[in-house]
Amino acid sequence: MSNSQLTPGIVPARLPAATYADNFADHEPPFDVHEARVAADRCYFCHDAPCMTACPTSIDIPLFIRQIATGTPDAAAKTILSQNILGGMCARVCPTETLCEEACVRETAEGKPVEIGRLQRYATDVLMAKGVHPFTRAAATGKRVAVVGAGPSGLACAHRLAMKGHDVTVLERRPKPGGLNEYGIATYKATDDFAQREVEWLLKIGGITVKNGVTLGKDVVLADLMADYDAVFLGIGLAGVNALRAAGEDLPGVQNAVDFIADLRQAEDRAAVPVGRDVVVIGGGMTAVDAAVQSKLLGAENVTIVYRRGRDKMSASGYEQEHATQTGVRIIYGAAPVRVTGTGKAEAVEFAYTEDTPEGLKLKSETFTLKADQVFKAIGQTLAGVPDGITIAAGKLPRNPAPKLWCGGDCALGGEDLTVTAVAEGRDAAEEIHVALMGTAG
Repeated sequence: MSNSQLTPGIVPARLPAATYADNFADHEPPFDVHEARVAADRCYFCHDAPCMTACPTSIDIPLFIRQIATGTPDAAAKTILSQNILGGMCARVCPTETLCEEACVRETAEGKPVEIGRLQRYATDVLMAKGVHPFTRAAATGKRVAVVGAGPSGLACAHRLAMKGHDVTVLERRPKPGGLNEYGIATYKATDDFAQREVEWLLKIGGITVKNGVTLGKDVVLADLMADYDAVFLGIGLAGVNALRAAGEDLPGVQNAVDFIADLRQAEDRAAVPVGRDVVVIGGGMTAVDAAVQSKLLGAENVTIVYRRGRDKMSASGYEQEHATQTGVRIIYGAAPVRVTGTGKAEAVEFAYTEDTPEGLKLKSETFTLKADQVFKAIGQTLAGVPDGITIAAGKLPRNPAPKLWCGGDCALGGEDLTVTAVAEGRDAAEEIHVALMGTAG
């Protein structure tokens, strides 16, 4: 039980019971057949498609949209999934507004891109609803690979390796597979237990065994995995959370935003999740936005995101920032926390305005205070539990730190902390592992 559940002022059931179903319904309902065909007809099917270049998994976007336009959504889904096996979830959570849709020629010409994300969801949902898995395994190779972490990078790696005929064991520390797709995104972005349904569908490829409740460094050590398997992939994510480095951050009522989001995602009854009356979220990424919006949807009266830099530096996209404000969340830019105050529990947060200088961010003398009975820290995550024998760089694991060992996803160097990027890294690592094991590509 989190400290918020024991703190006065942070209570469940702030709203009428019927309201929760509406608040946490699908944020962006799927296209029907007609809507998908109309949306697909807007695509120019560019030969040198900038949308495809902007996609971290390099999906052939013009091709799959043409396949939808010609009434073959199953073929469109296979085009998507051949590059991004978690294309269904990515269609729901990808910041398409800063990736493929931002690069769309229609966006440049008209300010209204082809709705690539919704079209991707339409195609993948149609195929998954049929229970069809469009890929088959190659002949068994006799090679065994351990994948540590059942998040997007680990699942993508495992699926591609299984397709190549290798036997894969996935070790996951949490009770369910899925990683951030299961535990770390807003509930209204992936309704109806989609994360688990997608994992179950992915596992239909065969050759993958998932073991939950297994923690690297506690239940199994890397040296043993390296000895027992022909290759190992680490997709362990970022389990640590940065500290505020502000007085009072240990007061009851101050909580990591990622834990709040995970609790909400796993709650059978949203009304049972406690929330404060006055909520302050510190940070500027998607975690901050997801925590803030969901606090509002749970019934918090006043929700404020405070970010230390300007709007243009915020890693959450302009679309997501606008969604937050439309939900009733206030965003304050250019301020950093100085201290959390309160007697026995959080009651307010004092902030200082900031100045971005060539020497770095500096606090100004002018301060202000926000009332807060619940404070969420959303200031980034860190690598936790570094395996013995691996030297980290810039707080991340190298991509290929040793023979037989690969790393990918949020825990590894390079890339962006996005589901679609993690999928690409897991997929590409699997291709490299296959070459190393077999001595040939294909």
